[in-house]
Amino acid sequence: MDAKLDIKQYMQQVGQQARQASRILARTPTGPKNQALLNTARALLERQDELLAANKKDMEAGREKGLDDALLDRLELNEARIAGMAEGLQQIAALPDPVGEISDMNYQPSGLQIGKMRVPLGVIGIIYESRPNVTADAAGLCLKSGNAAILRGGSEARHSNQAIAACIHDGLEAAGLPTELVQVIETTDRAAVGELITMQAYVDVIVPRGGKGLIERISAEARVPVIKHLHGVCHVYIDDRADQEKAIKVAFNAKTQRYGTCNTMETLLVNKEVAAEVLPPLAKLYAQEGVELRGCAASRDILSDIKAASEADWDEEYLAPILSIRVVDDIDAAMEHIHQHGSGHTESIMTEDLGRARRFLAEVDASSVMVNASTRFADGFEYGLGAEIGISTDKIHVRGPVGLEGLTSQKYIVIGDGHIRQ
Repeated sequence: MDAKLDIKQYMQQVGQQARQASRILARTPTGPKNQALLNTARALLERQDELLAANKKDMEAGREKGLDDALLDRLELNEARIAGMAEGLQQIAALPDPVGEISDMNYQPSGLQIGKMRVPLGVIGIIYESRPNVTADAAGLCLKSGNAAILRGGSEARHSNQAIAACIHDGLEAAGLPTELVQVIETTDRAAVGELITMQAYVDVIVPRGGKGLIERISAEARVPVIKHLHGVCHVYIDDRADQEKAIKVAFNAKTQRYGTCNTMETLLVNKEVAAEVLPPLAKLYAQEGVELRGCAASRDILSDIKAASEADWDEEYLAPILSIRVVDDIDAAMEHIHQHGSGHTESIMTEDLGRARRFLAEVDASSVMVNASTRFADGFEYGLGAEIGISTDKIHVRGPVGLEGLTSQKYIVIGDGHIRQ
């Protein structure tokens, strides 16, 4: 399958099969979908040894290629992670099925009854790196929301992804559903990605999950709509009317609870009236965790031993134990900084002033805006979605964590009784 023509033919076949399968799934009731999810969860647990053996091949190849420890950690499967995949599918099965939900039904003066019905998007292409658990998560979410899935994992997880796909296919077949509902691309040729993101006849939406480089490439080259976020430059603003004990606790958690996630705080904004009170205790806590601080001139007047922040630091997604700090005059200056440097992902204000909280909620442009809470809560599971397929910072169709409802759309339904328009 090395020739470009073969790749094109292969991907066209995958697309055709996905489209046909999606039409079957669109008329499938909730029961068989849930059964397929539960069957797959059971298969993952029963075939654990096969999954671990496949993952061992990927891990050995990854070490030979010189993958760093962080990538190897994301790539690794173990008993706990396999159990986590199975539990995730069980949780998706327990969630309400959004497909077919009817809302806003109202009678119009014409006598027609008009409302909306929630429907699947159709075929979803998902392109991701490293983490093989995404194969199970993405397949489960697409299946429950009534969509066929075409999955293109990273080459480094090839054996793991195919082993998980075999469990998914077992689960689908046992539930009487076509295995083509979830197809994991077999080739590692990058040309397959180029085909997938331009197959407008067969693919309705693309969801890229990975580094900024991957997402930029997909966004630039795709001819199919893309649900994405490029990066997460998230802020916490500590207002002069904040409860300082709460503020310190939240600012510490938002940075240190986990470093390599898109909802981790990368810049701390502090009102000048309280900076001298909150920065020293925060700096002490950060030092205990080995966090490198980079600050503006005003913050360095308070914390003399921290590095100077460059202009580039305000736009940086570190994904590491590094934090930039800026002292600002007021809430307006904080919101202006976020407007200039935020990525539209998640922003939080610490304040006990209800008016300022409401202003922040209304005026800050991001997919999640918080009051007195850590940015680390910007997550599908924490939002009660059960799971997520990714985060969207777009403004059309879906924004924020993308769960089952985000993988559906709505169509108008009209019910009459022989009505004609006069």
